[in-house]
Amino acid sequence: MLWRTLHGLLPILLLWLLAACSSEIRPDLQRLYQLSNAAEQPPVIIVPGILGSRLARIDDGEEVWPGSLWQLMFSDYDALRLHIDSRHPAPEAGLQQVTGITDQVAGRDFYGSIINILRLAAGYLPGQPGQPARKGERRYYVFAYDWRQDNQISAVKLGELIEQIRADYGNPKLKVDIIAHSMGGLITRYYLRYGALDVLERNDFPVTLEGARKVRRVVLLGTPSMGSVNSVRSFIGGFDVGLTQVPTDILATFPSVYQLFPHALVDWIISENGTPLKRDIYSRRIWERFQWSVFNPDVQQKVRQRVLDTGAATEAAEDYLQHLQAFFGRQLERARRFSWSLTVPMPEVPYEMVVFGGDCSLTPARILVEKTATDFAVRLWPDEVQNRVPGVDYDRLMLEPGDSTVTKASLLGRVTLDPSVPRHEYSFFPARYPIFVCEDHEHLTQNLTFQDNLLHFLLSRDAETAMQTSQE
Repeated sequence: MLWRTLHGLLPILLLWLLAACSSEIRPDLQRLYQLSNAAEQPPVIIVPGILGSRLARIDDGEEVWPGSLWQLMFSDYDALRLHIDSRHPAPEAGLQQVTGITDQVAGRDFYGSIINILRLAAGYLPGQPGQPARKGERRYYVFAYDWRQDNQISAVKLGELIEQIRADYGNPKLKVDIIAHSMGGLITRYYLRYGALDVLERNDFPVTLEGARKVRRVVLLGTPSMGSVNSVRSFIGGFDVGLTQVPTDILATFPSVYQLFPHALVDWIISENGTPLKRDIYSRRIWERFQWSVFNPDVQQKVRQRVLDTGAATEAAEDYLQHLQAFFGRQLERARRFSWSLTVPMPEVPYEMVVFGGDCSLTPARILVEKTATDFAVRLWPDEVQNRVPGVDYDRLMLEPGDSTVTKASLLGRVTLDPSVPRHEYSFFPARYPIFVCEDHEHLTQNLTFQDNLLHFLLSRDAETAMQTSQE
């Protein structure tokens, strides 16, 4: 009996040992790519995502993001609030400035691992804008920017960095490579299409390819190319950070977050019977109807009280609230145009682009509205649905494979997850190929499969030769 028991357990034990051994297998990136160190490479620019740059006060240098561990855990994040003006698309940062990239926070890596891989495995050195480059030197640059601001404004600043790099290399025709994470990919894609041109004040999107002609290769990592339902959820209930959250009335002053909303082509809201609802996320009326964000009575009272606490009169509090709501409506319209500006067809694609992302985690893809006894209620998670319709799979409808923040469909710039459905004509997305990993959004940069394939794509001459041949 004992032998039969051990004999039955033996296969399980062997599988466990094999799994334990396989988990220790890691690529030796330095050995894999050390032979490439002699070849010249274009400079690489790392474009972080939202929250990816450090912000500090100008007067005393105190960091307001991410700040200390205590701030991360307990801050009310009021210092991040932008000074808005409903007449202008760009709010003022006030007495704050960008001081660098968010490489590590509270011991957790964000972009430090990418930098280390570029340096140790591929021989890239840190480049400083304005510092002349030496011949044969490989450089990487970090594009730190105010992630709260309009992505079009950040695209302009990305273009300014590229022009400075060209000057540093003494080559006005130099092309760069770009590694863009999350929202940084949206900034990059806008720059490729329009350069410094602001096309968000009208409804035609003249693709100029101003930026595309200055870029050789693009790596998108976890970029929500068709938007993210998580951004809508944050606007409804706030964005969780540590033990607290960035409140929705503060998020409402960040133009960039509006530009993360789901594309107009995407079914982002459904009824309790699973039917898609044709509701325009970029319409102010929808936000007023459901009393979301700055149209929520509790949020409005909080906004009024904050103004009153400064010693201002009641009229000033009401005036600021109306000002904020008008700003909200204007940002919705710019965000609508931003989403369309990235998906209209391009006349040509003079660069190579690959996409990396996760597809192993169930990720919010839709929110649900169900009828109650007196009105309608919004449900953000499947287990919140109360009046369940028999036969409706709410998990499958509300959640899709992704990286917990960005769905696979959005990563691929597609309207639907089903790969057999033809791409919509206005979801143009010129990626050469995707690579999927089992990793959550915040850990994508540390994934070894990503890092290995990243270096292969950047350093390989095969892709470059193939591209040149196709153009001849």
